[in-house]
Amino acid sequence: MNAPLKITKVGNSAGLILPKEVLAHLNAAVGENLTVVFTTRGIELSAADPDFDQQMAAARDVMARRKRALRELAK
Repeated sequence: MNAPLKITKVGNSAGLILPKEVLAHLNAAVGENLTVVFTTRGIELSAADPDFDQQMAAARDVMARRKRALRELAK
């Protein structure tokens, strides 16, 4: 699919209207969150991983408990 998307004003921000084909490809629906990653070619949109926040909380916990070991490994 190669269709132009129009940027519209939403309050003080800007927004894009995604066609239903794009939402279906992302396996996303209205009201859900998307993840944006900046790449060398532009941006990449993907459906937000529901486990991401839980995984990040676990990683932060390990980093806090093993701060000294991680500092040594970074040398």
